[in-house]
Amino acid sequence: MSVDLIGFLGVVLVAYVVPGPDFLVVVRSAAEHPSKGRAAALGAQAGLCVHMLAAAIGLSVVAARSSLVYDAIKLLGAAYLVYLGVRAVLAARRAVRESAAARTRQGEEPYAAEQTPAGQAQSGGARWRSGFVQGFFTNVLNPKAALFFLSILPQFVNDGGSTTRQIFFLGILDVLIGVVFWFVLVAVAAQLRALLARPKIRHRWDLTTGWLFIAIGIGVAAVA
Repeated sequence: MSVDLIGFLGVVLVAYVVPGPDFLVVVRSAAEHPSKGRAAALGAQAGLCVHMLAAAIGLSVVAARSSLVYDAIKLLGAAYLVYLGVRAVLAARRAVRESAAARTRQGEEPYAAEQTPAGQAQSGGARWRSGFVQGFFTNVLNPKAALFFLSILPQFVNDGGSTTRQIFFLGILDVLIGVVFWFVLVAVAAQLRALLARPKIRHRWDLTTGWLFIAIGIGVAAVA
């Protein structure tokens, strides 16, 4: 089996570096807690494995040739992104109201006290499950990931070997590269936790990332 590894690695690295919905999910989860960030990263790669298997057995071909199936996947993905965004925005506003009420009762200015970073109160298992589920569904409902395996991977497959075997090889390589990339990103993003312990910054972060999720979701739905 002979494939163009250099060209493939270049394309994969560019694909990971360019921010997308999974990038935002992993960074946001890591900022809440490193273990949640790693879980989101593994969830995203598990979703990628689904696309790889679908491409290998031809299901992605069916989805790509059926506008109804493709649009349904896009709309589901868009709805999930909007859901994540709305939840983040509502949580940010709720935290502000609760913080303001608590400070008023104590005769203090709102935001005067430090608050526990989001995700800190969750148990380890619940935090891991939450991150994994978010990462998984964000990726598995992203039709662009399916099209990557369907249209990009075959460009690096050699006609002399088994197409299915080569797609699996390239797909597994893609997933492993992604795990390394995401874990490095998690280590960097986890440094934000100290900043996010400050209520004002936490509020702005939640609102910003929440509206970004909503904007991306609406953008995906608009072109469906």
